[in-house]
Amino acid sequence: MLIVVDVGNSNTVIGVYEGDELKGSWRIVTGNYRTSDELRVMFTTLLQQDGIAMEHIEGCCISSVVPQVNIALEHVSRKAFGVDPIMVEPGIKTGLKLHNENPKELGADRLVNAVAAVDEHDGPLIIIDFGTATTFDYISENAEYKGGIIVPGIQLSADALFEHCAKLPRVDISIPDQVIGRNTVSNIRSGLTYGYADMVDGLVRRMSKETNTTPTIIATGGLSEVIAKASSSIQIVDPMLSMKGLLSIYKKNTRTPA
Repeated sequence: MLIVVDVGNSNTVIGVYEGDELKGSWRIVTGNYRTSDELRVMFTTLLQQDGIAMEHIEGCCISSVVPQVNIALEHVSRKAFGVDPIMVEPGIKTGLKLHNENPKELGADRLVNAVAAVDEHDGPLIIIDFGTATTFDYISENAEYKGGIIVPGIQLSADALFEHCAKLPRVDISIPDQVIGRNTVSNIRSGLTYGYADMVDGLVRRMSKETNTTPTIIATGGLSEVIAKASSSIQIVDPMLSMKGLLSIYKKNTRTPA
């Protein structure tokens, strides 16, 4: 079995594969300074609650945009699972051609998403990841990573309103019944959901025009399903895109199937 770990700025997603079948997945809050002992207890608890024995883990693949946790994660992989982890970093085999100016700058999360999308869909593609930051990545029909866009994430924008505007409340992000809100909460919800949906549609339109293509639009990340309901351009929502990408990268970089 293979354990895959995608460490984001806000959340960490963990999955366990048996062959190509995802046997379990969990989303936890990212802790920037967790020790390897804490992580080992967490992994043990998560696996045991789904009936997965630690000794059945034969491989590990990790992507992380939080460098502070990398050493602890590598230590857990070696001590708890007895395997050297495959880290998504420069030089790893992905099957993609990176055409951005500095490939080393590309976040591991964006690379993993791109690998999964190319495996499952014909290009050109635009991948939108609704995380702490909202990222847009353009992949050509020849599996070439051409570049993308980064904007503040939806939750980050919501938190900024709450923290910097004394009279505005913190709200959960959902689509209101109408665009023109009749109270403060619905005003904020409308701005966040319809505002981000229209931003998505506008940036997709600009990217398509600049590349003179009609790409397939794939969304992933925690709030992808919410924004997809208000967007006219998002065609596919895949919450497990990062898990699939880590599985694919593991296969590309080892001869031993998990």
